[in-house]
Amino acid sequence: MATTGSAEGASDSPALWAEVRALLPRAEEGLTLALSGEVEDCVLPLLRRARSLLYGAAGRPGAATAAALERLSDALRDYSWEKLNAGPWREVGKGWRQVYAYGCLFGALAEVAAGRPLARAVRLCDLGLLMGASVLDNVLARLVRALQPHLPRAAPRDGARAQSVRPEPPPPCAVQHEELIPHLRCPSLEHFRDNYLVPQRPVVLEGVMDHWPCMKKWSVDYFCQVAGCRTVPVELGARYTDEEWSQQLMTVSDFISQYIMDEIPELKEDISIPDYCCLGEGEEDDITINAWFGPGGTVSPLHQDPQQNFLAQVLGRKYIRLYSPQDSENLYPHESQILHNTSQVDVEDPDLVKFPNFTKAAFQSCILMPGQILFIPVKYWHYVRSLELSFSVSFWWS
Repeated sequence: MATTGSAEGASDSPALWAEVRALLPRAEEGLTLALSGEVEDCVLPLLRRARSLLYGAAGRPGAATAAALERLSDALRDYSWEKLNAGPWREVGKGWRQVYAYGCLFGALAEVAAGRPLARAVRLCDLGLLMGASVLDNVLARLVRALQPHLPRAAPRDGARAQSVRPEPPPPCAVQHEELIPHLRCPSLEHFRDNYLVPQRPVVLEGVMDHWPCMKKWSVDYFCQVAGCRTVPVELGARYTDEEWSQQLMTVSDFISQYIMDEIPELKEDISIPDYCCLGEGEEDDITINAWFGPGGTVSPLHQDPQQNFLAQVLGRKYIRLYSPQDSENLYPHESQILHNTSQVDVEDPDLVKFPNFTKAAFQSCILMPGQILFIPVKYWHYVRSLELSFSVSFWWS
């Protein structure tokens, strides 16, 4: 196991460079620079020059070589960044995303070779993972795992914590028909399949995640220690349908200090895929796992998803409403292609003059508590509001 670096997280250890270098192919020709798509002719010579600098040194590159590698990294990232932001994301060629990933890789390696603090190297890895495409068997993910143990551990936070806001769920419209979502404790696979999956009926599962390590170990201090330096995309705004909604890249520590003042969890190895997912048609690798955390009052507007969903609550409470796909016409989906899966109705304050048929839609509701998993059948409409600082993990499966 790698030892923790200095207080500044410097990368001046020869052992660290050897560990990092071992993540790359041994010979220069093994680093193939294969791109999945066309890029401009001026790019490949830059990539090859960076590769030659990296493999030209018998051991750890000297200061001059590291500086030259850094300049090439900057050029590759700056040029490909323009391509990534020139139009809609879906139209960005994978080749340009790979160029950006290579630029981040060479930049991170230059930081380590120069013996600088590792925070910038980790940030470059994260940017490559977020905006780039996988290269060299996802080398950026492997590199950041190697660097992280050498970073300084964050000190526990001092001072008083902010009080949790515990707003209650909104009262339902008097003319709507509401029923509570049923609860079930550790049903067998057959019972869940026959009574909920096949008939597509929502249910809250209890006891399924009691053994997950996250239920005991996750806290804001723990999260800062193991992932405080990592860069993540953060959604800013009450709901994604608002005009002022936006996204911003920031470190986990900055997100916690700016937006979160209570406990918060993470870490994929502390959770488990529910056994009930094996009842689906896809493989385990096809399951999409997302982590959702935010302060009290965070809202997901009424929307539907194209896959089955297990929503596992780890921390905090969430108020949730579910509407059957049969009521879709009464929920007034947006007409635009981008938001066609999202209702125009504000569930908490519906405009019944503009959306009169909304009162005809019956719904089920629950307050999802820590340790509970909600099964949301495919295409079921769901509205979610955090009643306090909350952390959830969703498993999308087919």
